Amino acid sequence: MVIIWHLTSECLGTCNGNHVPKLINVHHPQHTIQQAQGYIKTRVLLPSGLLGLICMIGAIGGLGYQWFAIDGYSLSTFYQSSALFMSGVGLGAVQTFYQRYLLREFPEVLAARMKAGLNRQRGTLKKRSDATTIEHPGRQFIPLAYLLGAMILIGETIAASAYGQVSMVPALLMPWAGFYWIRLFLWRRVIKVEKAGEVKS
Repeated sequence: MVIIWHLTSECLGTCNGNHVPKLINVHHPQHTIQQAQGYIKTRVLLPSGLLGLICMIGAIGGLGYQWFAIDGYSLSTFYQSSALFMSGVGLGAVQTFYQRYLLREFPEVLAARMKAGLNRQRGTLKKRSDATTIEHPGRQFIPLAYLLGAMILIGETIAASAYGQVSMVPALLMPWAGFYWIRLFLWRRVIKVEKAGEVKS
């Protein structure tokens, strides 16, 4: 946003022949997109990489303990743990594609979230503007979809741990490892493509 001083010869009130400076706010779409990408990098890419690594190490460590310590690793364990990982990949991909749609159609919303995070750090949180709300077909079902996805992951974890061949720790961590890794992979591709496009232009 750039503030431009604009002189106009129109009179305000009873003033005659006076030039009155006006403040005009100009929104630059490119600046908004950069802020939206900054939100993705700090709030999605970095946490996904860290949490994905933690979950993957914990899940593999749990499977290793199950194999060597209690001799409970079998072919069914491999299939079930792989299914848990792929279910997390599927849900993470769905969420990422939706967030990529938001970045493409509503970059000002993600940019506003970036500003709100910076304002919270500075202790200058401002009231949220109505212009940063998301309105698109099916928007009212998004919270239900998030809840359903979380219930699926939790249900799979309980089923694999209680009735399957996967112990509690890998059953809990494996879906989230897939969830965070696919988000990291898909978002990194998007950010790289957009950067290359900026250089070409």
